[in-house]
Order: sequence, then C-alpha cells, then structure tokens
Amino acid sequence: MKITISKENYLKAIAEAESEGEPVIAATLARWLNVSAPAVTMAIKRLKRDGLIRVNRDGQISLSPAGRDIANRLLTRHYLIERMLTEVFGMEWYKVHDEAEQLEHAVSADFERRLLEKLGTGEACPHGNRVEGDTPQDRRNHGLRPLDEAPSDTEAKVVSVFERDRRLLEYLNGIGIHPGASLKMMSANYDDTLTLSIGNKPIQLGKSAAAKIWVEMAAAKIERQPESPGSENNRSFREAHLRG
Repeated sequence: MKITISKENYLKAIAEAESEGEPVIAATLARWLNVSAPAVTMAIKRLKRDGLIRVNRDGQISLSPAGRDIANRLLTRHYLIERMLTEVFGMEWYKVHDEAEQLEHAVSADFERRLLEKLGTGEACPHGNRVEGDTPQDRRNHGLRPLDEAPSDTEAKVVSVFERDRRLLEYLNGIGIHPGASLKMMSANYDDTLTLSIGNKPIQLGKSAAAKIWVEMAAAKIERQPESPGSENNRSFREAHLRG
C-alpha cells in the first residue's frame, strides 16, 4: 500500500478535526482541506479500501489503528517543524503553521530524527497543541476550559489556541493573546463579545474567537483540594502545556 501526500493530508485532517471536537463526515473534510465533495468521496473510498479509516452508517469517519498511526506521525513531524521554526529560527508563532504545512511532506526520516534529538519530545507546539490526548474532553479532564466559558472577574493563563486560522492568530498576537499569556475575564457582553484585561488594558474579543482559546483558570490553583491519586499527572499535563 502506497501512502501518498494526499492520503496523509486526509488522515491528518481527520485527527485534527477530532481534536477540535468536530464529528468528522465528508463535508468536514471538504471544508478543512478546501477540496470538492467529489474529491472527498473518492479519497474516502481509497482510505476505506486501504483499511485506514472506518465509516459508520451515518457517514461519520474515524481512523483505524493504522490510519491513526500515520496521522500521529505526520502531526508529530508538523509540530517538530513548527518548534524548529520558532525555537531555532525565531519565526513568529502565528506564522509557523502555514510553513509547516508546506515542509512536513519534504522532511526525510533522518532529518526528523535529528529534530527529535535537538528539540526533544513531550513539548507542545508553539500554539500549545499536542498529538494525542488533546480532545476537548481531554482538556476539560485536565482542568482547562475555553475562554468564552470563563466566569467574570477571574484570571487565567492561555494554554492553547486553534492554529488553522492565520488571520485569527495574527489578531490574537496583536492584542497580546498567545500560549503562556495571562489575562483577566472582565465581563460577557450582550453583543456576543467579551471584555478582557490584558496587561491592564481593556480588550474586546468576540465569543466565537474566545471559544478557540483554551485557558487554565488561576482560581483553580488557589482552591485546589488535597490531591487525589492521578492529580499529579493532571498538573504535569497543564504545566507541560504552558511550557510549550
């Protein structure tokens, strides 16, 4: 079975859509990959034939173990390239996703191995995202929540941002929102905007944009009860996200 660039792109898109909590159907892939419906139909047939995906009766698509292995390898390479561009070459964090999309298929196994040796494993990408265990439910299980759900008059630290929207990333960078940034939720407004305080400066942000930003609430650190089994792993997960 030959794994083409097209197959890799479809498998990665399925994994990425799942990580955003989207049910993956043919229309999802057409939107994520900006391709036509007939092209998606043909691709689904090939991927299903090769045993890389499963399609249920409702048309919902999921990765088979073999398909997920390929998707995870490509995502790992993608995030390594993003980290290389920011940590080695100093490129702005909001630019690196598009560059990595172009470079991820051109990287040899030897170069990828050297990147791993140079950068190490276990760190999040510059947008705070990870290869596995990074679905919305996973994030909630580790105490994170979307910014639009933050209560008024609470402080938070940005952990991750949806990375496939370059215009959104540039806008967020311009107002001081990026992984690791601290902010305060001031209020939710009647016009579907939020008022935030970033560096003691009031900022307006739409709820649709805030929903793509995951944060750790500062209050959780103050109100933490005595730790139960497994809580050490949860704290390590959040700290690793912030380091990324």
